[in-house]
Amino acid sequence: MVQAPAIPRHRLWSPPENLGNLGWNLERTYSALPEEFYQWALPEFSAEPRLIQFNRSLAESLGLKLERAPAEILAHLFSGNQVFADHHPLAQAYAGHQFGGFTMLGDGRAVLLAEHRDRQGRLWDVQLKGSGRTQFSRHGDGRAALGPMLREYLISEAMAALGIPTTRCLAVVATGQTVMRERALPGAVLTRVASSHLRVGTFEFAARLPQLDRLTALADYAVARHYPELLGGADKYFEFLRAVIRCQARLVALWMSVGFIHGVLNTDNVSIAAETIDYGPCAFMNAFDPAKVFSSIDTMGRYAYGNQPQITAWNMARFAETLLPLISTDRQEAIERATGAVHEFLPRYVEARLEIFRLKLGLRADVADGVAADDQQLIDDLLSWMQEAKADFMTTFRVIAGDVGIGECLYWENIQFNQWYERWKRRIEQQGMSTVEGAAAVGRANPVVIPRNHRVEEVLAAAGVGDLQPFENFLQTLRNPFQPPDGEPADYGPPPAEADRCYRTFCGT
Repeated sequence: MVQAPAIPRHRLWSPPENLGNLGWNLERTYSALPEEFYQWALPEFSAEPRLIQFNRSLAESLGLKLERAPAEILAHLFSGNQVFADHHPLAQAYAGHQFGGFTMLGDGRAVLLAEHRDRQGRLWDVQLKGSGRTQFSRHGDGRAALGPMLREYLISEAMAALGIPTTRCLAVVATGQTVMRERALPGAVLTRVASSHLRVGTFEFAARLPQLDRLTALADYAVARHYPELLGGADKYFEFLRAVIRCQARLVALWMSVGFIHGVLNTDNVSIAAETIDYGPCAFMNAFDPAKVFSSIDTMGRYAYGNQPQITAWNMARFAETLLPLISTDRQEAIERATGAVHEFLPRYVEARLEIFRLKLGLRADVADGVAADDQQLIDDLLSWMQEAKADFMTTFRVIAGDVGIGECLYWENIQFNQWYERWKRRIEQQGMSTVEGAAAVGRANPVVIPRNHRVEEVLAAAGVGDLQPFENFLQTLRNPFQPPDGEPADYGPPPAEADRCYRTFCGT
């Protein structure tokens, strides 16, 4: 461990003694890695930090008792104005293939504030995003605007509620300063919680260091932190590769099941823990279209909805390349074994996708006499019709679930959909269920509400002028995605009246 510089006394977090330590159980594990993997980085000072969002339920799940702390105390911690004694923040080094081209990178506007172990023994990274420049900032200012930080908070909470592995946000603090993008915007710092921030790009960085022991140290650290069941195995690095591939395949299948488009699947945005990370240009698809792209920087459609499985397989190939020296000292043998592991990705993805879409359609796999043999075709035929009819992704499943008052013209007056629906009814009956029971199963498995792009923009626009109530309302609705929304505005579910073909997302940097 490299000796950290002294932290100025006035920057040390010192809540009133009567509050105690508020449940923090701090550790330092990442800084025990070789010094190439990080740089010490003290957050820049925020002029007037103000707590905008605090995730009470997440704090409680982490064993933190932060509800006892005044908002101004939390604002100084989660802006980076004050940091923990003996836990100097650091910026992590990594690399990445960005739109196919390799670049040496690092946390240019984020710092690891601390690591916290919860009551179940799980270790979490607590990271500040938008807290100022680090040695990896290149030409950036290291800051973040309020809108993109609230966007990440909102959508990551929605993903968590949908049961999709994700990083989450503990707080958003307005800094009282402006950041310059296309115009002056209010600044903010986001506190992100992740099981770690290890990325495929972290391994790409390590693989380019001249010392093999650096890569070995990183791999051992990642295995111990995320796949401890592999510790002690004679083939642990190969099994580590296979475990990451397996988890990534399921993660992407989950994305596809809700119409989620990540938008920037560079290798530095692919978590070794298989959590969704980086919510910059992401969006949810309305009308089903495998070629759908929202990101303003993805001009060639590399990260389109339908390309996400293949691109993630490509990213897994880059990950496999980094582990070759650890898989075998015989390079040819290592290549052959790693290639075999990468080739497991798409079959794993197809298997996970079939399982998840069966659930979405109320189909059971444990039925006799080959009843489930044609389920893949049934699923693919529905998606093909949705593409041809430009049917809304979420609405289609709600129609099958029996929701009334939506989609009569597009669905029930459409011959092709009705033919497909009759096939679905027969399949449901073959597993011993009535159509009503099948529809109820579909209803339980499909959300009533997702972060529709136009709704996200509406609540962020209101927040930008100081009205956070629409954001709060939408956030609470998204935290219960399988329940009809209550209150006003109550109708978050339907797609926009006009197609969002011109909608564009931006990375927020």
